[in-house]
This record gives sequence, C-alpha cells and structure tokens, in this order.
Amino acid sequence: MADSAALNTSSTTLFALPYKQESQLITSVLLPTWPAIILFGLLANMINIAIFIESRIKDSVTILLCSLAVSDLSFLIFIIPFVTSYIALHFAPNWVWPIDRNIMFLSFQWPALTLYDFSCYTSVATGVTRCACVAMPLRFKSVFTKSRTVKLVIALFIVAVLLRMPVLLIYNIVLRPNPSTNSTGPFWVFRNKEIFAQVNDILNRQSMPYINFIIMIACVIILTTKLHEATRVRRSHAAHSHTEKSTHHPNDLKQPDTQRMSTKDIKVVQSVVLVCSIFVVSQLPFSVFSTARLIEPEFDNSGHYKHLFTACSAFSYTCYFLNASVNIFVYYRYNSKYRTTLLSVLKRKAAFDQQSNIK
Repeated sequence: MADSAALNTSSTTLFALPYKQESQLITSVLLPTWPAIILFGLLANMINIAIFIESRIKDSVTILLCSLAVSDLSFLIFIIPFVTSYIALHFAPNWVWPIDRNIMFLSFQWPALTLYDFSCYTSVATGVTRCACVAMPLRFKSVFTKSRTVKLVIALFIVAVLLRMPVLLIYNIVLRPNPSTNSTGPFWVFRNKEIFAQVNDILNRQSMPYINFIIMIACVIILTTKLHEATRVRRSHAAHSHTEKSTHHPNDLKQPDTQRMSTKDIKVVQSVVLVCSIFVVSQLPFSVFSTARLIEPEFDNSGHYKHLFTACSAFSYTCYFLNASVNIFVYYRYNSKYRTTLLSVLKRKAAFDQQSNIK
C-alpha cells in the first residue's frame, strides 16, 4: 500500500500541469486591461470613420483606411461577448452558467476573428498602395482606381470568410440536459475538431500571416530603396546646380533645394514602417504558438501545457485589441489630411457648444 501510495504521488507530481501560477499571474494582469482597450478602440474607430466620411472618400487609400476602421470597429463589437465570458471564467470559475459557456465563447469569437483577418488583409493592401504611390506615382492613379479598390475590399472580405470556413464547420448546436441547472438547453458539439483546427492553424495562423509579413516587409524595402535612389539623384542634381549657381545671379539661389528628401516622402516611409511593425507585433505571437501547437499537440487548451497556452492566448488577444485600436495615433501623426479634418471638426464642435451655452 505504501508503495502504491508513493507511486500515485509520483505519478501526480510527474503529470502535474506546468505553468499554472505563471498563467494565472499573466491573465490576472492582462484581462482587466481588455475592457479599457476595447472601449478606447470603439471610440477611436468611430472617430476614424467619421473623419474619413467628413473628408469625402476620394481616393483608393482613403477607401482602404475607412474599410479598415469599419472592420476594426466590427471586430471589437463582435469580440465583446467572448471577452466578457473569458473574464468571467477567469475571475469566477465556479459561477454556474445558465447556458453552455462555449456558446458565448464561440458564437462570436470566430466571426470576430474573421473580421480581424479582414483587417489584416486590408492593412497589407494599404501598405501596397502606399508603396505604389511612391514607387510608381505616374501609374498609381490609373492602376489603383476607386472602383478597383472597392472590388478589392469586397474580394478581401470574401477571402477572409472562406479561409475561416474550416473552424465554422467544427461546431453544431444540440439540445441536451444541463446538470448545472437541471434543465435542457443548447450545447456546442464538436465534430472532427483536431483535423479542422489543424487546417485553421495552417491557413490562418501560419500561411496567411507569414505571406502578409513578406508582402509588408517587401513594401518597406521597395519604398526605402526608391526613396534612397531619388535622394542620390537629387543630391547629384543639387551639387551640379550649386556649381552653376555660383556663376549666376544671387536671385537664382531662391530656387527650391532639391537636396533634401521631401517631407511627404519621409512621412510615407515612416507610416509604412510603423504600420508594418504594428502588424508584425500583433500577428507574430499567434503565429508562433500555433506553429508550436502543430509541433507539440499537448500545447493546447486541453493538453499538458494548457496553462502556458492560456497565457499565450491572453497575450495574443491583447495584441489584437491594441492593433485594432491604435491606428488613430498613426493617422494623426502621419496623415496631414486626417489631422486637418479632425482639428476642423473639433473646432466646429467647440464653436457650436459655445453658441449653445450662450443661448
């Protein structure tokens, strides 16, 4: 009996799930920030949409930016039930759910993630158009027309939905007794979960993100190379022009200085690099631990490393929420038209409020 007890104790110790305390610490710190980030993201994206509509959508880049704001706003709205359930499950694990909690988790999670995928594809398309705007300015307007951009946005949304179809086929709702409430209610039933989950990992957490990474990085490289080439040409012309100016009238010195890179070009480079960095940071965690899940099947929400998986998921979702919320800072810093329109709207609102108070 003693040997048996010792064996049982050894087995319990050997197969104890690791990283439980670390996971609880990470999730306890991150989860309380989610409502604040989501609330700010909802407000920021509504402001973005209002500003783009106010500025009258006239070009392909504005169409893409407005589509991105709509997608981010929709993602944050759809993710609220999932976030609410996730927080409740963490801080009140013994709470009796009136319905199957998987319904709260999954009914809105996958549509929300589909919208997030659409946001990612739209971000990549925005990076490509910004790159083309500088790399081939003469052909930009003829290639990226408004009608073509609208069709591209619709196509990207259809692609996002089709790529998420494998996980939508996993679930089915059935009625069965609920022992917690002593009543019959709806429950999620999984079908071929492992197969479809692997297909989803390969498509949406590995293949497409890495393709997006390559495209975004290629845009930055092409854009930076073009600007450096233009700078060298300008410096050569400026040096030649300076030699000629020394033999001409001093008023010739009032001609524009072509040695400097234009402020607009610098802003484009900085904005594309920043968008790429935000995109990579937000997508990379999910892609990395999805790859790890393919290598180690126990790294899952029901496996030996489920606590570590939970911590990684919480961190990844935090990156998702931030990515869908911080674009307003990028637009305000690097988009002069956006900044001018926003300040104009704020001034009109302040004037209207002042007149209302006088009356």
